[in-house]
Amino acid sequence: MTLAHFLDGLRCASCRALNALWLDALRGLVECSECGQTALAFPEIGEEVR
Repeated sequence: MTLAHFLDGLRCASCRALNALWLDALRGLVECSECGQTALAFPEIGEEVR
């Protein structure tokens, strides 16, 4: 089981659902709980990761 973070105030690009996105930082995925669409999330090159 991984720790996922709720992304408040954002809208899914596929289904346009508001406040339905979750970030799984361990796997680098953002998932919509409404339509199931997933996207890769990665930091910009040169950006400090904490």
